[in-house]
Amino acid sequence: MNVIIIEDEKPSARRLQRMLDKLGVQAETMLHSVEKSINWFDNNPHPDLIFLDIQLSDGLSFEIFDAVKVKSAIIFTTAYDEYALQAFKLNSIDYLLKPIDTDELAEALEKFKEHQFKEQQVALDFNAIKNLLVNASEPEYKKRFSVKVGQHLKLFTIDEIECFYSENKGTYLHTNQGRSYLLDTTLEQLDNELNPKQFFRISRKFFINIHAIKDMVSYTNSRLEIKLNNFNEQEVIVARERVKDFKNWLE
Repeated sequence: MNVIIIEDEKPSARRLQRMLDKLGVQAETMLHSVEKSINWFDNNPHPDLIFLDIQLSDGLSFEIFDAVKVKSAIIFTTAYDEYALQAFKLNSIDYLLKPIDTDELAEALEKFKEHQFKEQQVALDFNAIKNLLVNASEPEYKKRFSVKVGQHLKLFTIDEIECFYSENKGTYLHTNQGRSYLLDTTLEQLDNELNPKQFFRISRKFFINIHAIKDMVSYTNSRLEIKLNNFNEQEVIVARERVKDFKNWLE
């Protein structure tokens, strides 16, 4: 069996090589980048089996398949979580979750040997796998908030909210219609729920939406005052220790 390992972390590649050796499988070729892998495939017969890491030193390993029509069976080695690994199950690809377990490695090899003798080719949609992995690895942020108004619930999308602020031990959202509503949450909880590309916590009291900024004015003690489109409840001040990060966020 002709086997190669494509893995950017050399200690991990050597460990896998030793594990394979104990199972009677030689993997003499080890590649560590997308560029070197493409060059190798262009100049060598394709192996029976590839152990392939997803994230290489110069990009995702899927880029190899954009340049080369690989004719080998593939077992992915990955540190992605179980949710992301749905991508492999949907595409009938085997995978090993890092750190690789000896028994799981042996089982994957047996599975490969069984399929090796069946005259069938599994069509692999690498773009679909890549999209699933990328989407799975991105955190999910809240897209809407519900607030109670009397006996009713009102729903606001994230783009309708100018800011979140705390006042008198309560947490409020303020809409682009100029209304504030009490929320059943805290600003600390919002830290992990708001997309940091859209919302920035300028102080202990405020998260502001980048799309709601009307003006920015120098304020005392090296701080900044933010003028929002419709918020007039109180001054919106960027804390001095947050000014530098805030300016970086704006860019």
